[in-house]
Amino acid sequence: RCKFYNHDYFPPVEDDESTDQTTQAQKILILAAIPHGLRLDKEIRSIEECIRRAVRRDKFKVEIKTAVQSQDIRRAIAEENPQIVHNCGHGLEDGSLLLEDDGGNEKPVGASGLAALFKLHADYVKCVVLNACHSIKTAEAISQYINITIGINQPIQDKSAVKFAQGFYDGLGYETSDKQDIFQRAFQEGLVALKMDNLSQ
Repeated sequence: RCKFYNHDYFPPVEDDESTDQTTQAQKILILAAIPHGLRLDKEIRSIEECIRRAVRRDKFKVEIKTAVQSQDIRRAIAEENPQIVHNCGHGLEDGSLLLEDDGGNEKPVGASGLAALFKLHADYVKCVVLNACHSIKTAEAISQYINITIGINQPIQDKSAVKFAQGFYDGLGYETSDKQDIFQRAFQEGLVALKMDNLSQ
């Protein structure tokens, strides 16, 4: 199942002269790793389509990195300064995410390493979505530093991963009331998308 961690509360900006991030385009960085046997292209297209037809589409910008290695993730986050990081790929039972090495082979990266990475970028990354099997341990580790993290505590099929992503980014693009947390709403939309397709995962 998907798990949602809200590490902190975002207080409203009271100073009218300060930068209000709600009026700026939020950057979504999609990191796709180890695509062998997975339809990550479909997941990426689904996210882009959800953002394109969203009511709030002008509030988001999507950047995509594929076949990522550990240094690619490290550099991409530092260079892009995203507010949302979405990882899709394989995960192992110990919580490690599979990336690629220089030879294109699978390389597991543990929770502690990824948590340390996001600690460096906690001043602008608001949300991390780990749409991969067994990613819950890594999500928990990252949640020490990032306000919103989402992980999965079991194996998940391609169809379910894509359906959750569709629901999540649909929800992110909807208009919400001032009392609604935008990420909590998006998370619930992802779960509803799974339920309405009778996907028990």
